[in-house]
Amino acid sequence: MPKAEETKAWIIEKTAPVFNRKGFTGTTLSDMEEATGLTKGSIYNNFVNKDEVALAVFDYNLAMVNNLVSAEMSKHTTAKGQLLAYVNVYGNDVLKRPFPEGGCPVLNTAVESDDTHPELRKKASAAITAWKNKIVSLIEKGKKDKEFRHSVNAEEVALTMVATIEGGIMVSKVTGRLNYLKTVMKSVEKMILDLE
Repeated sequence: MPKAEETKAWIIEKTAPVFNRKGFTGTTLSDMEEATGLTKGSIYNNFVNKDEVALAVFDYNLAMVNNLVSAEMSKHTTAKGQLLAYVNVYGNDVLKRPFPEGGCPVLNTAVESDDTHPELRKKASAAITAWKNKIVSLIEKGKKDKEFRHSVNAEEVALTMVATIEGGIMVSKVTGRLNYLKTVMKSVEKMILDLE
């Protein structure tokens, strides 16, 4: 990897937890310098501005979450097993996994950027849509393979799953009670099992 690409990757990796914890507005240049050990000049020689860093960091944090879910899904061959991967990732000791520091980057970004940062909002929206579409695809596969009832409305279930998981993360995070997320994920598990 060329030196410039290594430096960019370093900046993204080191500032990712800061942006995910503090948000776009709350993350300062001083925070970025402290996290990377680089000067303002070094950071802005690699990125045009803070916006560009934030967009790259969102992609990095989202990839971490997607990789966790994909790794868990790869352990299963059935649609039901792959859907239950979400329960395993989010419901079973989520804080002990290599999850992005600061929590779910989609939730964090969606809440902060809904009216303040259109480009980050687009990325969060695309992530939610991709997540929803993945679940729809798994449900349709399960219907085709006769794992799930033919009458199941895949779009409705997928949207409900995404909203329930993200809502559970938000409630758990704001109250500081991880057991709330575990309780919510039991409901998601029941929702999946009830598709049969």
